[in-house]
Amino acid sequence: MNSPSNSPLADRAGADELALVRAYFADNPRLSAGALSAARHFLKWARARKIPIRDFDASAVDKFLRHRCRCGRYSPAQLRKPVYATDTRRFLSYLEATGLVMIADDVARLGQYLEAYAGKLSAAGYSKVTHSMRLSQARHFAEWARQMRVSVRGIDEAIIVQFAHHDCRCGIKTKRGKRVEGSGTWGRRRGARAFVRFLREERLIPAEARDCITAYDPRLTEFSEWLRRERGVTSETLRRYLNEAGRWLERLGATPKDYNAAAIRSIVLDQGEERSRSSVRMTVTVLRSFLRFTIVQGQCSPSLLHAVPPAVRRRLSTVPRTIPTAKIEEIIASCRTDTPVEIRDRAILLLLARLALRAGDIWQLRLSDIDWRASRLRLHGKGRRGEMMPLPQDAGDALLAYIEDVRPVVATDRIFLRTQAPFTPLRSAAEIAGIVSRVLNRSGFTGLPTGSHVFRHSLASAWLRGGADLDQIGVALRHTSRDTTAIYAKVDVEMLAGVAQPWPGCAS
Repeated sequence: MNSPSNSPLADRAGADELALVRAYFADNPRLSAGALSAARHFLKWARARKIPIRDFDASAVDKFLRHRCRCGRYSPAQLRKPVYATDTRRFLSYLEATGLVMIADDVARLGQYLEAYAGKLSAAGYSKVTHSMRLSQARHFAEWARQMRVSVRGIDEAIIVQFAHHDCRCGIKTKRGKRVEGSGTWGRRRGARAFVRFLREERLIPAEARDCITAYDPRLTEFSEWLRRERGVTSETLRRYLNEAGRWLERLGATPKDYNAAAIRSIVLDQGEERSRSSVRMTVTVLRSFLRFTIVQGQCSPSLLHAVPPAVRRRLSTVPRTIPTAKIEEIIASCRTDTPVEIRDRAILLLLARLALRAGDIWQLRLSDIDWRASRLRLHGKGRRGEMMPLPQDAGDALLAYIEDVRPVVATDRIFLRTQAPFTPLRSAAEIAGIVSRVLNRSGFTGLPTGSHVFRHSLASAWLRGGADLDQIGVALRHTSRDTTAIYAKVDVEMLAGVAQPWPGCAS
């Protein structure tokens, strides 16, 4: 009786494998001898373990690369070579492309969208280098997702992070090699996110739960609708509320019936030291709002609202951070106008320094908000309050120079855009604060308060020292309450000296 290795069936299987490898070489004549050896070795190992070709996948390749080799002419040392793993996966890709390996219908086939993505990158105005890099990252993600049999509905942030950290043996020539700790991860993640965002915007793949903040949990979707309908919140407030609620919703309980005082108190009190007082107050505000929503829906007990610990905020307990007027003028003068970034940043600084605007005021500015003839700006402000402000000459000149000379011509009418393709509007008001910090660092200023609000505090303090009263300052700052303006009384040292009582026992 013939042994299995010498049986006619085994001989026929060996002949089929040889024919397959020859076809592989015919279709890829530049293959090295090592690549052909890896293909033959993989086929022989799979036959010994009775794994049919149609069931080959990335997990089979991983098992092959880890097996204790007793495959005759092949050696265990070959399996430890990175190039051997790459060659094996490249052979698997060939089998998939020829239809010999079956891929389930729900597996993401993202490679077919690369051409459309390339067109989108070109239309967005990316440089050749960035275009090539983004397309390469997208191709890499598409190949990895197919090899890992990622479901088209399973593409989420966790999958992107897994892709970013994998040790690449994907069989893509430009992606060969082990990931070095601290390098490549950020670029992979950024490239995959951009590609996935494009696919969802074009509706080429389904919208996934984690792509939309309200879809982490159905409760957030309902909470979002309630905030819009019953509270009339702005889109920015809605975004901040949902971000905050998404941090702790799972800790609160699976359903409203599971909510309890201990969990509520833990959410507020067990926050890390890195959380600022304002962040803790935000937690309390959103948690109370969410509990009110569930109470209105009749889903939990009203008594739970009393379990939320108070976030104590002592009004007037701090002193506004300021920068001397002369130093502010130095900062503005240091902002050169040699590049588009500097021209944009100078316009932003002048709006902050001359009008004491909030970061949100500048972030929301649109081209239609400028009345050039009357030299006025329409500000959208807090709570959808639209107000007109005079536009000083130097700030207007800087704004005009930015709009006419360097602002990209794009479809959006938002004034301030990113200076690199695809020239999208600034994502949030926080980017204004980031611009201020970069200007200070770029010009070598150290030891100064940072953030965009410091200009608002500084100008208000200068007005007070110049003789303006608190009511006038409140109007200029667009405060709705005099109490909000009262904090600036603490920075007028000369005025405070006039009302201070002598220390007991002192002559003066």
